[in-house]
Amino acid sequence: MFEFAEIGHKLTKPAYREAVPALRTALLNAQVDLFEQHKIPVVVLISGQDGAGKGETINVLYEWMDPRFISTLAFSQPSDEERERPPMWRYWRSLPPKGCVGIFAGSWYSDPIRDRIEGAISLKELDARAEQINRFEEMLVNEGALVLKFWFHLTKEGQKQRLKALSSDPRTAWRVTQWNWDRLKTYDQLQDVAGHLLRVTNTAAAPWVVVEGTDDRYRSLTVGQVLLKAMQNRLAAKDVPHTPMAPMVRVDLDGRNVLSELDLTLALADKPYKDALAKWQGRLSELMRDARFKDRSVVCAFEGADAAGKGGAIRRIAAALDARQYQVTPVAAPTEEEKAQPHLWRFWRNLPRHGHVAIFDRTWYGRVLVERVEGFCQETDWLRAYSEINDFEHEIIEAGVIVVKFWLQISQAEQLKRFKEREQVEFKRFKITQEDWRNREKWHDYQQAICDMVERTSTGEAPWTLVEANDKNYARIKILRTLCERLEAALDNKPNPAKAPTDKFGKGKPKKTKSENKK
Repeated sequence: MFEFAEIGHKLTKPAYREAVPALRTALLNAQVDLFEQHKIPVVVLISGQDGAGKGETINVLYEWMDPRFISTLAFSQPSDEERERPPMWRYWRSLPPKGCVGIFAGSWYSDPIRDRIEGAISLKELDARAEQINRFEEMLVNEGALVLKFWFHLTKEGQKQRLKALSSDPRTAWRVTQWNWDRLKTYDQLQDVAGHLLRVTNTAAAPWVVVEGTDDRYRSLTVGQVLLKAMQNRLAAKDVPHTPMAPMVRVDLDGRNVLSELDLTLALADKPYKDALAKWQGRLSELMRDARFKDRSVVCAFEGADAAGKGGAIRRIAAALDARQYQVTPVAAPTEEEKAQPHLWRFWRNLPRHGHVAIFDRTWYGRVLVERVEGFCQETDWLRAYSEINDFEHEIIEAGVIVVKFWLQISQAEQLKRFKEREQVEFKRFKITQEDWRNREKWHDYQQAICDMVERTSTGEAPWTLVEANDKNYARIKILRTLCERLEAALDNKPNPAKAPTDKFGKGKPKKTKSENKK
């Protein structure tokens, strides 16, 4: 992929000066249109060889464009806070909102490239990460984002000469360190790894633009024109591009499904309930203090019919935890800030650190439930959400998060009874609204959406627990017991030791960072 960037592209100073004014004007106009429409976020990745002009190009874009609508995110080694969360957490938090441009100096490509060069991952593992990246970028594009990926290329000799030129000039010598010279020694490995990764992630949704980095004027003008053309094309497009989605297929021809087969008569008397409550709350408290939990975290996801008892179940879990150890996140309609981001953004930002518990009262499944049934999103949006949700859960589980999902099911008759009780009890009146009554009229539609959700997102690593919730005592104990059993199973399952790579990129275990060696 690098042949075109080894030709020796150059631009004369007069030609550059002539082209820049019109380009700057057009970029500013496109920025204003982008901001006023408030529909498209622009994600720009600046990657490539050391000394190829990544920093200079970012500075030029800031000079040419309105800095009020641009954010620049520089990523190096993750901080301690970032290490305690899934690898993609820090990138999700930094996504630009609709109407703005986010420039990433270093990105979700940096870690897999470095890990491969250091021998920490195999080629097969690199390809697995590439597939995750492709799905992530496809999701961004389906959510309306314009994703532009630039790779600045230099030949080995060109990089060497570039570093020499920078270090010999007093104005730029500070930018070249021993680390840069050491990196020059891995040039061939970087070419191998980057060439492979760029090839497998050069997708129709988010293609790579390889730019020769030798000539400053050529590089800057090329990036500016590509950015302008891409923004103009998206602003002129009437519809956001979407990946084609297959229609939903029904298989419950006899009317039976996972909800109809639940035994809602299951109940637990008060005395055995109190004994079981003390037992499982005590066990949960012990598990939270287990030494093995300090490197893990828990995400509890609660969904259920209106008045099914989610709040009461959450309070019984919280009663067994240290208040400093958990956070309950109630999920309602998205705010304006949240609407300006992909639908999973508000959940990524609330993921817990190691040793903590995040409890979600309503979850990321709103897109395939409420938004689907009420028509708040297009059919293509909720159809693709199943795979996006599975990807989300898979990524956080791979990072050590224990995901436990509950659906609380009650009958229509029991729901009606609880609705009426809420209207009669003064301190419960806030729990019942006209929206709750209106949702009852769509009971069948919601039941079908729930069955589809369970079928498509109950995976081996993150299964749904369906809770018979007509009796609150029974439901609360089942939830506590399930949570404890899932925690015990996860803590007892020892992780596989790092496998030593057998290829040319190195041997042994992944290298430790300097901060880890100090510890």
